[in-house]
Amino acid sequence: MPGHQSDRSARIVEGPSTAILAAPSDVKVLLVDDKEQNLVALSAVLNQPGVTVVCAQSGKQALRYVLNETFAVILLDVNMPGMDGFETAELIRQREASADTPIIFLTAHADDAHMFKGYSLRAVDYILTPVQPEVLKAKVGVFVELSRKTNENRLQAERLREVETQLRRQAEKQLRTADERLKITIDSVQDYAILSLDKDGRIDSWNGGAARLFFFDQTEILGEDMAILFPVEDQERGILADRRREAIETGRSESSTWFVRKDGSRFFGNDVLTTIRDEKGYVGGFSEIIRDVTDRKALEEALFAEKERAQVTLNSIGDAVLSTDLSGKVTYLNLVAERMTGWSRAEAVGRPLTKVFKIIDGKTRETAQNPLELAVQLSRTVTLRANCILVRRDGFESPIADSAAPIHDRGGQITGAVIVFHDVSVERAMSLQLSHLAQYDVLTDLPNRTLLNDRLTQALASARRHGTGLAVLFVDLDRFKHVNDSLGHAMGDALLQSVAHLLLACVRSSDTVSRLGGDEFVVVLSELDQVGDAAITANKVLTMLATPHSIAQHDLDVTVSIGVSTFPYDGEDAETLIKNADTAMYHAKENGRNNYQFFEKDMNVRAVERQALEGRLRHALGRQEFVLHYQPKVNLETGAITGAEALIRWLHPDRGLVPPAQFVPIAEDSGLILPIGQWVLREACRQARAWLDAGLGRMPVAVNISTVEFRSKHFLEGIRAILLETGLEPHFLELELTESVLMQHPESTASVLRALKSIGVQLAVDDFGTGYSSLSYLRRFPIDVLKLDRSFVHDIACAETKDAAIVNAVITMGKSLKHRVIAEGVET
Repeated sequence: MPGHQSDRSARIVEGPSTAILAAPSDVKVLLVDDKEQNLVALSAVLNQPGVTVVCAQSGKQALRYVLNETFAVILLDVNMPGMDGFETAELIRQREASADTPIIFLTAHADDAHMFKGYSLRAVDYILTPVQPEVLKAKVGVFVELSRKTNENRLQAERLREVETQLRRQAEKQLRTADERLKITIDSVQDYAILSLDKDGRIDSWNGGAARLFFFDQTEILGEDMAILFPVEDQERGILADRRREAIETGRSESSTWFVRKDGSRFFGNDVLTTIRDEKGYVGGFSEIIRDVTDRKALEEALFAEKERAQVTLNSIGDAVLSTDLSGKVTYLNLVAERMTGWSRAEAVGRPLTKVFKIIDGKTRETAQNPLELAVQLSRTVTLRANCILVRRDGFESPIADSAAPIHDRGGQITGAVIVFHDVSVERAMSLQLSHLAQYDVLTDLPNRTLLNDRLTQALASARRHGTGLAVLFVDLDRFKHVNDSLGHAMGDALLQSVAHLLLACVRSSDTVSRLGGDEFVVVLSELDQVGDAAITANKVLTMLATPHSIAQHDLDVTVSIGVSTFPYDGEDAETLIKNADTAMYHAKENGRNNYQFFEKDMNVRAVERQALEGRLRHALGRQEFVLHYQPKVNLETGAITGAEALIRWLHPDRGLVPPAQFVPIAEDSGLILPIGQWVLREACRQARAWLDAGLGRMPVAVNISTVEFRSKHFLEGIRAILLETGLEPHFLELELTESVLMQHPESTASVLRALKSIGVQLAVDDFGTGYSSLSYLRRFPIDVLKLDRSFVHDIACAETKDAAIVNAVITMGKSLKHRVIAEGVET
């Protein structure tokens, strides 16, 4: 075959008698392939200035070139007739000059056996065919660059040897002149450190290059042992002595190792130690030539690291990768593709793509169009249609998403295609889950506000079409915050789940139970014959939810307040019906809780009024609108005032004095009772201290404590802080708690009461006789005072009510238990 030649310095040379034409400084690359078209294509890719491409069409022809030439790298086709690539590589390695020449194998597929055989012949890499030009350029370019630098080093070394030869010849003629010239020449060589050593390894001279490289000047280095330039660990291992012995035995010793500068820094260098003998052949000393090759070593390490990273990336990539040739036959699968298709690479390569990569439409179950075919047809990247399913070799199906792209050669011609795909089962499941989360409450799995509005709107449309009724129940748990504050949010969440379960049991499957958030639920009752039927469901909810909820060894008693609005009487749209049911629910709470109320139009007026009152209440404390009135406690026997009860009043700028009954429930519901309660405690303690300071004698002050305050996490801490701040002794403060407060969670109540008693605070049971029928708490709790409710005192003189007997019994019981007894409402 005639030789092919590029337009610049690269040449294709072939035939045993053909001379290799190349510039002296050219780097040579040997390309071995039995196919002429491959040689032409690969030579064109490698064509660049300063590179000579030598081509051979057989192993024997390649060996002839290797015997006469030195190559930067050899690209060797594995599959060749006669002598294959592996046999050729083995013979190349037997020649000393080519034993370390980098070899890259070219092959259509590289299974484990191939790769083990190649790497056992010290191959540096594999390139899969058809070859991608950029991959070929990158991998060959590394060794071209290394060879070019090696050639430069060799040329410099040759020039140095020429200088040494010239100097030696001149020395035979004029010894002293030659010595001077040699010294000047050696000193002028800046890229090499040139040292002369005596027979014991001490430095007796060195050039300017050595001074530049090691940072020593001659005055401080002459006479020093050569070991000063080597790391301590090399000295300890006796490496320097071994090298001198080798140089004496063979004439020279070459090595690459680390050297140490004067400042302690290190560099990696190549050095040659040569023995100097006198006329009689005795060792007179040594010559050492050292060159810094740290940058080259770093480049080699970087290339190795890059290769390792590439290997790790390919082995750990999460997507499946599959490629084909132009005829649609599989040429490559990565590990993920093997797992997803069920085909190993060895089995799949060469088979039709439709056999290995079987995909169907998830809806129609028909065979889907192969994206690789479409990518080749359109000559651009394409993606799979939605709902595409991959059928694995064993029949297992998995939804996938992918993209396919054509592979072009340097000339722009399509040579095949590659597809990247991955399993989207998790993504699709997550999408469904996110869709569910967008419409359902996370805690109870009930429809949330969004889905409630949608279902209520649909129910309203159905009610209009069929002329049926519809009702909305707004359900709110009474004093749910106390559960969270006393037992923790985990217990509160469990209670909400229990309530949700019971609510579902109260309604039909066609109805909707929704959680709006917090402790608020909405029930939509659709297709009612009579809107009054909503009362039946409301009563059912009250009854069922009144059953104790057994949660984590706790029996929780819960009541609810329910507001009811109906279509079409109370609203025509979802928003209005929910708002009016909410308004009715608040009226249920105002009526004592644990009941239901149907919406009435005047409720809106009261709701607006309540909202206005709450809005003003939020700023009342900051505007100092609260005042305390003190109701005296009188000893009936002596007439002396023995204490006082602090009663809060709100001095409203427009309404005047507002009694507690009108604003305390609002404060409790809104959470404002905590800062207001703190103010009452502080002000009452301050006033009691002032009475004591004024000489009024013993004047304890009593303060009512609400459930919200008592269950607050910082209640005890706040009591201690206020007593310390006001300087009031604890026994002058009396806290009044109702029976209902005391009997909620008795264990935690007893703990708090004992802590209060340990401080010295007095404790009173307010409204005694109107709460729980059990009196066991009187002996369990550290009570000081029993306050009879005014309802017993009001009719104490009436024989028919028997209130006098009850009061007499309470007084007797209090005395026996050593409790003081106080009666409310004594006005005459």
